[in-house]
Amino acid sequence: MTGFAENRSIATVALVVANYDEAISWYVDRLGFVIAEDVDLGGGKRWVTITPGNGQGARLLLAEASGDAQGGVVGNQTGGRVFLFLETDNFARDHALMLEKDVEFREAPRHEAYGTVAVFADLYGNLWDLIEPKC
Repeated sequence: MTGFAENRSIATVALVVANYDEAISWYVDRLGFVIAEDVDLGGGKRWVTITPGNGQGARLLLAEASGDAQGGVVGNQTGGRVFLFLETDNFARDHALMLEKDVEFREAPRHEAYGTVAVFADLYGNLWDLIEPKC
């Protein structure tokens, strides 16, 4: 035992975006996410969290870039590596729906030891994996 509480989880991940509303629209319309919270914090800032339609997993905090340093990382928070992983219970269904909604996949689906996966880009170019893990 390390002394830390046993019931901990990563609940929210911040994603720097260029604009709250365009990011909300893209994630809701193209990936089927839902808005969990949209709270005006004043001064042009908002607390906007989104989740997959089922509300499972970590929430994304859409954090609108403020200043040149933050604006410079929009779309490249991880230096071009896959950043986020969207798990599904039906890869073929979700892949087809995402293609219909003009989500840009950077590769064809592939089968790996850990599951079926394909890399896609969000509206800013951040890389994601759509993945159906092996049971």
